[in-house]
Amino acid sequence: MIEYIRGILDELTPTQATIEAHGVGYLLNISLNTYTALLSLPPSGGDGRGLARLFVYESIREDAWTLFGFATKQERELFLMLISVSGVGGNTARTMLSSFTTPELARLIMDGNERMLKTVKGLGAKTAQRIIVELRDKVVSLGIEAASPSGDSSTAALPNSEVYNEACEALKMLGFPPAPVAKTVKAILKDEPAAPVEKVIKLALKML
Repeated sequence: MIEYIRGILDELTPTQATIEAHGVGYLLNISLNTYTALLSLPPSGGDGRGLARLFVYESIREDAWTLFGFATKQERELFLMLISVSGVGGNTARTMLSSFTTPELARLIMDGNERMLKTVKGLGAKTAQRIIVELRDKVVSLGIEAASPSGDSSTAALPNSEVYNEACEALKMLGFPPAPVAKTVKAILKDEPAAPVEKVIKLALKML
């Protein structure tokens, strides 16, 4: 199983990215959110190309072997949840993750917002209902800082999202539940936006 691919971003379109690693070019299907993340990569050499890392899901069938790439583990986890629902294939899941950010989609599922889910091309009412019924509790377990479609409460609004992500990941590895971890770390960073990750973790350990 491929966990991630790290290499030179050779080609990029809104739906696909080609990453060259050790002389091999890997073509990955991506969402618009991952596309946006890759656009911001700084050049890593004289040729102006950036160094990228995408988390991978391999879709293996008798007639095809397709790679999907994700800028974050959370996007990949939500993708895996979506394709576990009957009637949701890889392309539909990718379309959903292109229509909304990961936090926005998590909020729609947790709120049972069938109307908004049905705005995704190719997603009918019955499938939208199944997604809500089957994934509502599972999405909570991801610890995604859910946002409304406006994105006002997404982690991007935090002064230091990198510290937020590192602290949450460390605390989850220590065995704390994802949802309380996300809430606690966000509260700490709102009070102390310049706090380094080590301090955030120490403060969170006292509060959890």
